[in-house]
Amino acid sequence: MQILSGLLRHLLKKEPILKKIKKIYDFIFDLTVICPYYALFRPAGVFTFQRKTYRYHLSPYNFTWENERIVEVPIIWQLVKENKGKKILEVGNVLSHYFCVNHDVVDKYERSKGVINEDVADLIPKCRYDLIVSISTFEHIGFDESTKDPDKILHALQNVKKILAAGGRAVITLPLGYNPGLDRQLLEQKLPFDEKHCLRRVSRLNSWTQVNWDLVNEPTYDRPYRFANWLFIGVIKG
Repeated sequence: MQILSGLLRHLLKKEPILKKIKKIYDFIFDLTVICPYYALFRPAGVFTFQRKTYRYHLSPYNFTWENERIVEVPIIWQLVKENKGKKILEVGNVLSHYFCVNHDVVDKYERSKGVINEDVADLIPKCRYDLIVSISTFEHIGFDESTKDPDKILHALQNVKKILAAGGRAVITLPLGYNPGLDRQLLEQKLPFDEKHCLRRVSRLNSWTQVNWDLVNEPTYDRPYRFANWLFIGVIKG
């Protein structure tokens, strides 16, 4: 018994190493099993969100078949296409990695042609936008920056609402479980979203289904599946 308890204490001390080993195993499994399966055998398939049917987005860029991009990209891209000809802003340079885009893009850090390198919390554009979209970007605001500020995301979202045209809307996706402070703000209804929706990952092969936001409680990230297991889709109305 003493030997077993000693071994257990030893393993617990090495927990970070065990987590790293699991991540290495998951990576090798995805590389040798999941990726070839998607590339050779599995068609894109479809999922449903808000009574609309979308095709899963499979792309080698960022390996979308193993993370939340598989559902975020088709939802947001469909919105952009439906609002063609209107004034559109994307927060976080994501869609241009998959499609040819001609809307405005603001990204504080990513340097790329046509990208406005400003902080969305301080952005003062020349016009108001009919549609503002964002894919997995706001969870980093005030969290993955050199100066930590848990309230900064609120200021950023308030600014988004300010630069929306009358009747416009912002649609923002966020992986839950990644930023615990953000999760608390969402669950405590402290952020200015007029609509809250949620998708949940339900298989290792990256299938997703919509769930009632009111039933979301203690969402996890990186478990039981790699990357986001819960995806928040919020709407702010102008």
